[in-house]
Amino acid sequence: MGLIEKMVRQSRKPTGRFGTFYAGLMNIGHSRVTRWGLNHVLINKNDTLLDIGCGGGKTVNTLAKMATEGKIYGIDYSEVSVAVATKTNKRFIDAGRVEILHASVDSLPFPDNLFDLATAVESYYFWPNLIDNLKEIRRVLKPGGSLILINECYRDERFEKRNSNWARIGDFTYHLPEELRVFLKNAGYLSIQIEVLENKNWIVAKGTKMETQEL
Repeated sequence: MGLIEKMVRQSRKPTGRFGTFYAGLMNIGHSRVTRWGLNHVLINKNDTLLDIGCGGGKTVNTLAKMATEGKIYGIDYSEVSVAVATKTNKRFIDAGRVEILHASVDSLPFPDNLFDLATAVESYYFWPNLIDNLKEIRRVLKPGGSLILINECYRDERFEKRNSNWARIGDFTYHLPEELRVFLKNAGYLSIQIEVLENKNWIVAKGTKMETQEL
């Protein structure tokens, strides 16, 4: 197995010593698309934020620097990723501003209506039941809170050869932009926005929880 294939296989759930290396590598590899994606949301200094599938913890770290008086949570179902993300965010954890938890998007360990914003960078591809998982995220958002999915890959014939190969190796699923719009709508989100950076095959999908009672 080549190095690239080995890394793609680790992207679902980093494990072992190589997984520790790969979780740290994600902090570098995902930084540019994360910066681009976060430009599509407004983050206030006192927001309560959640990063789902936090990997090596770089996005959590970035959010903590943006919401300077807020609280940021990161979750991942890889114990290796939790360990790396904890190390990445040690300063903020010690200050009580960040918590990294071992958890799954299937069942978020948070009460209803807690978060102003939830982010998911390069992670929705692996969620076990996409619509139900989107609904579970909506549950923990405050009324008016938003979810943003930030990804380096969506279905486009110009990138299909590369993307389909990655998906086969990494055992993940990716979609057309309009499919993501439908998924968010079916999960009960409003004000859905889809933005793409065509030359890079990057995509942002954003939805907002309604201000009134849940569907």
